[in-house]
Amino acid sequence: MASTSSRGSGSWTAKQNKSFEKALAVYDKETPDRWHNIAKAVGGKTAEEVKRHYDILVEDVKNIEDGQVPFPNYKNAGASSQGELTGEEQR
Repeated sequence: MASTSSRGSGSWTAKQNKSFEKALAVYDKETPDRWHNIAKAVGGKTAEEVKRHYDILVEDVKNIEDGQVPFPNYKNAGASSQGELTGEEQR
């Protein structure tokens, strides 16, 4: 299933996102033609689209670290009444 950023980076499949993450680990900031190499590894994206996707990721991480993104309110359906996690939740 494709995800779409509300900020215009276009539609990215789960496979493209995983390829993007792996390519970021391979092609660091010092790599010549970094965005071109990452785009090639992702497939179906231009260097400009990949760079924009990265910029959005950096902004999202900054917002999370700054506490600007609230924690999700998950239901604790599997938790015991004592607040302990079940075996399944601990994994």
